[in-house]
Amino acid sequence: MERSVIRTNQAPAAIGPYSQAIVVPVGDARMIFCSGQVALDPATGTLISGDIADETRRALDNVIAVLAAAGASLRDVVKTTVFLADLGDFTAMNAVYGERFPDSPPARSTIQAARLPRDARVEIEVVAIVR
Repeated sequence: MERSVIRTNQAPAAIGPYSQAIVVPVGDARMIFCSGQVALDPATGTLISGDIADETRRALDNVIAVLAAAGASLRDVVKTTVFLADLGDFTAMNAVYGERFPDSPPARSTIQAARLPRDARVEIEVVAIVR
């Protein structure tokens, strides 16, 4: 199976032995598997300061940058997984998420995690399909 590694400096560099995204051909389409993104500033590699809404926006901005590097956008996303350090942040996260996926949102799972990388409050991973 042919696969391509996606790297962009428009999103934070991987903080471990993983790729920002992997693209695999599937028939006439390409599936894009994006690693989870937290609210790291791509320029500094540090977690932004702010509330859960700010972290959600930055995490989604990072997702958008990785998708763009793979030739895709949020419109191509078919599945997301949102990890929250505290499910009490669900409503605020969901409001920002809804701004980015206003029509025909993808399937989604939301999970409370005991701890996220860099002590972030939210991490978002996506799968997209591009024809």
